[in-house]
Amino acid sequence: MTFPAPVRKLMLTAHITFSVGWLGAVAVFLALAITGLTSHDAPLVRAAYLAMGLSGWFVIVPSSFAALLTGVVQAVGTPWGLFKHYWVVVKLLLTVAATVLLLVHMQPISYLAEVAAKADLSSTELRGMRMRLIADAVAAFVVLLAATTISVYKPWGRIGNWLQQRRHPGAVAATPTSWGQYVLLGLLGLVVVVFIIAHLLGGGLGHH
Repeated sequence: MTFPAPVRKLMLTAHITFSVGWLGAVAVFLALAITGLTSHDAPLVRAAYLAMGLSGWFVIVPSSFAALLTGVVQAVGTPWGLFKHYWVVVKLLLTVAATVLLLVHMQPISYLAEVAAKADLSSTELRGMRMRLIADAVAAFVVLLAATTISVYKPWGRIGNWLQQRRHPGAVAATPTSWGQYVLLGLLGLVVVVFIIAHLLGGGLGHH
């Protein structure tokens, strides 16, 4: 099913708005996380973690679900399809993974916001968890940047073309590999590395 042009433009506008909003909110979250860890101004640290809790639940989480939903609807209602092109499937997987991990990591965010609301945090208190939030924010930013880059370059071609090449070699001309595809592969590799580092840094979600 293909949507009429006005509906497609509306969904595209909504998807871009929520996706860019999500990326921007994560950038702000990262700035707050760095401020909360490095600042020696107790009221500023408290404000940073309270703002992180509020922005997480009321901006980042809604934006992630809205971006995922509008992206799926847009893919289904356009000739791109949801499972016809590699770039759409990869972007979908990245978005789903980022949304799920966001929900998981809202636990320490809420905990730190609750602690900050009750008392000032010393520079050493819950330091491991505070560092973990920075690593998580960096990982999320890299994932969303990779998804945005994939949306622009639209690499790897159609899924059916690869299957046809496997069954009938030479029937479909191979798509030349451009420097943009190497950049995208590098970004995806960086995503994996960043997530591994993020999980090693925090030592889990325990409140230590």
